[in-house]
Amino acid sequence: MIGVSPNGVKIMIATQPVDFRRGMNGLVALVASALAADPYCGDVFVFRAKRLDRLRCIYWDGSGMILATKWLEAESSFGRRSATARCR
Repeated sequence: MIGVSPNGVKIMIATQPVDFRRGMNGLVALVASALAADPYCGDVFVFRAKRLDRLRCIYWDGSGMILATKWLEAESSFGRRSATARCR
């Protein structure tokens, strides 16, 4: 979890890759079951694909769920694996 927002919005990052064929409903169900969190609480939930160049975020803004997908360029630093990088 990363808490950087002044209004208390948390950014929750899933440490395991997810199947990107999941749509919004699948990711909402994953948040509720695997992360044991409320997907409608106003926090941002970030997921990555097995390929390290793809991210997907869901966020409840109070009137609807937002799904954002980002495909990173091949040369981005996020896409490279590091031997020492760990997520706890």
